[in-house]
Amino acid sequence: MKSLRTIALKEAQTREIPEVKAPSSKISEFYGSNVFDKKKMKEYLSKDVFEKLISSINQGELINHDDANQIAAAMKSWAMSKGATHYTHWFQPLTGTTAEKHDSFFEPSGDGAIEKFAGSALVQQEPDASSFPNGGIRNTFEARGYTAWDPSSPAFIMENPAGKTLCIPTVFVAYTGEALDYKAPLLKALSAIDKAAVEVCQYFDKAVSKVNASLGIEQEYFLVDLALFNARPDLVLTGRALFGHMSAKGQQLEDHYFGSIPERVFAYMVDFENEAIKLGIPLKTRHNEVAPSQFECAPIYEEINLAIDHNQLLMDVMEKVARRHNFKVLLHEKPYAGINGSGKHNNWSLITDTGKNLLAPGKTPKNNLMFLTFFVNTIKAVHEHADLLRASIASVSNDHRLGANEAPPAIISIFLGQQLDEILDEIEHSRLSKKLKEDNSLWLGIPKIPQILLDNTDRNRTSPFAFTGNKFELRAVGSTANSSAPMTVLNAIVADQLTKFKVDVDKLIKKGDKKDVALMTVLKRYIKESKAIRFEGNGYSDEWAQEAEKRGLSNIKTTPKALDAYVSEKTTELFAKTNVFSKRELHARHEILLENFYKKLQIEARVFGDVTNSQIIPAVIAYQNTLIENAKGLKELGLSKETLATPLAIIDKISNHLSIVKTSVDTMLEDRKEVNKIEDTREKAIGYDEKVKSHFDTIRYHVDKLEQIVDDSVWPLPKFRELLFLK
Repeated sequence: MKSLRTIALKEAQTREIPEVKAPSSKISEFYGSNVFDKKKMKEYLSKDVFEKLISSINQGELINHDDANQIAAAMKSWAMSKGATHYTHWFQPLTGTTAEKHDSFFEPSGDGAIEKFAGSALVQQEPDASSFPNGGIRNTFEARGYTAWDPSSPAFIMENPAGKTLCIPTVFVAYTGEALDYKAPLLKALSAIDKAAVEVCQYFDKAVSKVNASLGIEQEYFLVDLALFNARPDLVLTGRALFGHMSAKGQQLEDHYFGSIPERVFAYMVDFENEAIKLGIPLKTRHNEVAPSQFECAPIYEEINLAIDHNQLLMDVMEKVARRHNFKVLLHEKPYAGINGSGKHNNWSLITDTGKNLLAPGKTPKNNLMFLTFFVNTIKAVHEHADLLRASIASVSNDHRLGANEAPPAIISIFLGQQLDEILDEIEHSRLSKKLKEDNSLWLGIPKIPQILLDNTDRNRTSPFAFTGNKFELRAVGSTANSSAPMTVLNAIVADQLTKFKVDVDKLIKKGDKKDVALMTVLKRYIKESKAIRFEGNGYSDEWAQEAEKRGLSNIKTTPKALDAYVSEKTTELFAKTNVFSKRELHARHEILLENFYKKLQIEARVFGDVTNSQIIPAVIAYQNTLIENAKGLKELGLSKETLATPLAIIDKISNHLSIVKTSVDTMLEDRKEVNKIEDTREKAIGYDEKVKSHFDTIRYHVDKLEQIVDDSVWPLPKFRELLFLK
């Protein structure tokens, strides 16, 4: 009887590449074709309602009942013209994935039926709030929750082979008003930074009336053949290979990065890009990443709320299209030990409604000072709230990746590049003249900052938060993450810092200081106070860990303790001031994240137990019995002890590894039972991390040793060399 691995390998080796056709040879001709964008809004709505909707999108003004009915009717007409029969409120609960409940436009009417979609159905629906993670905010007997339309993110049509659905981006809140999703806090944080940044911009440009935070999300991922994936229970249930000896050839030759894209992978990329383009996702880049079978795609920058919606949608599209190509997308941060994991680099900046990038240095002293203001305040904000930023990217899967000589370490630091680092040092130690005229282009002791080109800074891949010319790149975000969490934190802390900055500057101006002098005086102080967070060296080095400790920087390596920052007094005060989270919401979110952590480790522990006991151990014993029969035969032939030494040594080695595997699995399962008795969620998460997870490496080590010894034809799981090199 053939093993599942043998069948899967044969299937994977005989794949045909499906034909992929784009709707048009010009991407511009089908970009956004499945999106109810401004162009289509203008076509389907009256001029008056269209202008009100645009005002709602740009200024957040409320839409009345009659206008909502007209917008809903227009959406329905457009969606039905595209073949949609159903609609759904598309939202992002705290499960880490998106959610949707489909309702038909169809409604019985008298003797027949009509297609109907009212404004009330567009604006609000009621999913069961107790069935999603809520941290105790909602109980089973208090199930009511609401999804509410987010006009700032356009509706779109999701295509499936069996039909099309109109998807309406929404927020998800409890009946009592608390946020139960990622989007609602993000929108509040974006509102906070808009207000704070506009007030600071008024020092430099009175024409600025709105500031949008922008984001470009680079998405890394692995591909594995679907048959091989299905033959690995660990990949299916946990997203990562819990077992597996590293292939003799991995990424050490550095020949995969930016290499020629395999034909089968290329077909898949083109296919999911076509689907993404129709949904208005502005994908621009595709390439091979460092590890075998690892790839990356990246879009053009967008307003943050839309960029994150698009990234969540993109991951869903990638998964669905992968099935057509008999692939499985692995978004786990570390699906394979021994090679690079995957991240989701978040490239963040601030853009005014006058077209100015506030993190792009200009040619004039005035613009240089404006740049310096937002640049230094961002550094100051990250320094003040580094632990909170660390908490925002924490997860059980990202713990495998952070600091693994391929990704930033758990120590939050900022890389600026030599030129900017030296400029800040020079400003810190310079002397200010109190006799400056307003907007004077020179001031005593302060160097005129040269225009800084986009490529003036080297890239430091070991830095969690690096300045890259006209933006900051948060490299520590994991590939599975919803970027709303770190972006909510980043925008909130910068908004809070900008508010403090304005208070500090206005105090000096009231005392009689000229505006530029007041600005530079406060910036000088901030540069000095936040200097500890700046680091230009190798974040992987042991020396940096020691240096960081001297500087007072935290090095929180595991998620349960990192998450403590969410419920500190400092964080509670921050989010109350910025109106992003209430104390109750923070504690609920903390509870949810801890539960998610230990439940994922609970699943991994079960898989370790199931696979070792039902697949690994039986296969090893079967091979060991073959060796025993061989040794008996050799002994019956009267061969010498020296001849018998080799098979007996192999049998003994197998027995030793097998004994340790079995003992470790049994001990782990007993420890899991004990940890499960812990009622406090934080203590249970720490228990899983320190007591249960601690057995994983031992089990894996000895299973991987057995994989090297046992007959290849007997081993039950597809090996790394088979998983990593696509054909």
